[in-house]
Amino acid sequence: MGKRVLFISDHGDPLAKLGGEQSGGQNNYVKQLALALDDKGIKVDVITHWSNPEAPKIERFGEKCRVIRIAAGHRGYMPKTKMYKLLPAFYEEIKKEVRLQTYDIVHSHYWLSGLLGLYVKKEFHLPLVHTSHSLGIAKVEAKLKAEKRRLNAEMMILQGADRVIATTPNESKLIRKFAGDDVKVEVSSIGVDPVFRPYASQKRAVPPTFAFAGRLEKTKGIYTLLDAFGRVAKHSKRKPRLVIAGGGENDVDLSTKMPLNPDFREMIKGMETQVDFIGPQTQEELSELFNGVTAVIVPSYYESFGMVAAEAQSCGTPVIASDVGGLKDVVSHRESGLLTEPKCPKHLSQAVKELSQDSLLVKRLGMQAAKRAREYFNWDEIALQIKKTYEVLGDVGSHAHVGD
Repeated sequence: MGKRVLFISDHGDPLAKLGGEQSGGQNNYVKQLALALDDKGIKVDVITHWSNPEAPKIERFGEKCRVIRIAAGHRGYMPKTKMYKLLPAFYEEIKKEVRLQTYDIVHSHYWLSGLLGLYVKKEFHLPLVHTSHSLGIAKVEAKLKAEKRRLNAEMMILQGADRVIATTPNESKLIRKFAGDDVKVEVSSIGVDPVFRPYASQKRAVPPTFAFAGRLEKTKGIYTLLDAFGRVAKHSKRKPRLVIAGGGENDVDLSTKMPLNPDFREMIKGMETQVDFIGPQTQEELSELFNGVTAVIVPSYYESFGMVAAEAQSCGTPVIASDVGGLKDVVSHRESGLLTEPKCPKHLSQAVKELSQDSLLVKRLGMQAAKRAREYFNWDEIALQIKKTYEVLGDVGSHAHVGD
């Protein structure tokens, strides 16, 4: 008698290298939750788009987890902004490739996957759990462009799912504000890969060094960051350094550690020796980076959670983050880091300057950050909570599965 859950993560391949254009927090969440549930005796299959033609159609990870890649008529990279039109073909191919009736629960990730989840729920009468990862309404509140199609879809998903998983109290409030108090929402944090931990030999870089990890796009606050760092660097005798991890092969010249974006090149003019663009990094490489810097900066315009902020704190490193969305819950102001006004280079530069000059504050925040991470970002505890949710909804394990 097996226990089977189907994850649908349309654009978030859990085995893709992190830091690329379409591989970040969602990919890692899906992978780590699947592995944690695997440890609890639940088999997880992850359906995702076949974005890397060189990857196998089916790939195993953990003890019993699998990734099943779906071409949907387009084997190869496709931006998630264009993936909506693939959904009908995606769904038909899912039905051909897997026996949907053999699963106990469907857990969708992101709104495109949520639409696929609604199809499965309707046709196969399976309970649907949904995690948004980011919300269209959060972008609206951040005064970014409203996507009417997405907002309509998210309303249907949030109201139609049997359970919605919010990753922070702030996200839960936003979901209810948007979709109504009848939404069946519960809060469950995001855990951190155990590779992110304080090193026994941890030593902060000298001069003060700050790190950013994420996609090199406007909403992640990269322009705000470069502006803020310039304000500090050009008026500081200590020559602080900035290391930027992330981006794809079209974003960074790895031989020179310089950005290819002409705007970025212009913004760091005169600071080329103080700013390194190092491209996408493995989890191990990010852990090493975070362990050696003064602070990690997360200047996003909006975040439902803020995975990088949790990972940095797990390394015992303070975080400077925008005072928005889930970051308000993930980072405790002046306990594990500093929260700054979003989109405000001046306020961000003041926080960078403060930590550059106060090593005792950095040490205190770092110690408290590690303690906070152990308490809140524990995958084992999170998996237990999610497992209980599955059991309540679907009596997980009540079906006999032939041919596993």
